Amino acid sequence: MSENTDIRPHILIVDDHREIRDAVRRYLEKNGFRATAARDAGEMDARLAAGRFDLIVLDVMMPGEDGLSVCRRLSAGGDTPILMLTALGEETDRIVGLEIGADDYLPKPFNPRELLARIKAILRRRRRAEPVAGSLSGQKVKFADWVLDTDRRLLTHVGNDREQALTTAEFKLLTAFLERPRFVLSRDQLLDLTSGREAQVFDRTIDNQVSRLRRKIEPDPAKPVIITTVRGGGYSLNADVERL
Repeated sequence: MSENTDIRPHILIVDDHREIRDAVRRYLEKNGFRATAARDAGEMDARLAAGRFDLIVLDVMMPGEDGLSVCRRLSAGGDTPILMLTALGEETDRIVGLEIGADDYLPKPFNPRELLARIKAILRRRRRAEPVAGSLSGQKVKFADWVLDTDRRLLTHVGNDREQALTTAEFKLLTAFLERPRFVLSRDQLLDLTSGREAQVFDRTIDNQVSRLRRKIEPDPAKPVIITTVRGGGYSLNADVERL
């Protein structure tokens, strides 16, 4: 079967340890996937430029550009799901990875069967998920002093035309609020709406994502008036939403 007609999911494995990436590649191929390996960010970029991938398995600790920087860059510029491999016990790496757009994480050393199960779970969720902007997909939406172009994932300030790009995680969070203005959304609801993860997550994830988004849209992030905190409840978009 040629690559152009092969419908098996294609996984890109990015890890500087040859034994790990080769073992993962062989295991995935044995279990019905196509798999391509890259040893660092530069090789990964070359692979991405040459073809499309359904999921990226990305190691955090790599020479040169590390996995967190790569995840942030890829999440800002595309929607290919990312499963991060983290050193055992590095909770900070896992939290930051989830905040900046990773779909899941797996600590090293890991069981290949668990890696396979997590990859399959991410791909299942992606297949049944709505477009990332939901009912706002393909529209421009005004709220407070901002206009969001959902196709470009770009915010424009009404007063001074200042443009503000959003990461994938920030975009998902903002659209969750825009689809439900003035509703109180708990942290668990926001996690379900923005990532649908079945794996363990951290309470700080949504709090930190909200904090990052506030720094981009609030007149004074220290005294937020657009995304407000509801004591004991969660967060709420305190603005009317108009579809342009």
